[in-house]
Amino acid sequence: MKTKTLLELLTLTSGIYYLARDTQLIDRINELTEKGRVSINKIISESQLDEDGNEMEFIDKVILKTTQVKEELEEKIEELIIKFYKKINVAHLDEIRALNEKVEKFDKAIALLEARINHLEANK
Repeated sequence: MKTKTLLELLTLTSGIYYLARDTQLIDRINELTEKGRVSINKIISESQLDEDGNEMEFIDKVILKTTQVKEELEEKIEELIIKFYKKINVAHLDEIRALNEKVEKFDKAIALLEARINHLEANK
């Protein structure tokens, strides 16, 4: 296997292991489950209207709520992953690109400075 693939697998595995061990996440999932029960009962009893002003059916309400919960879960997972990467000090691809751009700018600046120095030395 390629080194890159092995590194990606190792990172993914350690990330999953870290998430599995995180008791706060498990507690939060349990809390959301309990809130979910209350929310489902609330959804059933409430009447919600769609864009046309018609009352939504139960399945449509569930789909809407599921989409909202999915988005919240994705946000929480993203926060945990960012926290994990910071903890293990793995640079994000955007950070690496930004650093490479800075290096290129510094190389150009150094080349210009060298050219100026050579020009000044030639004029002496």
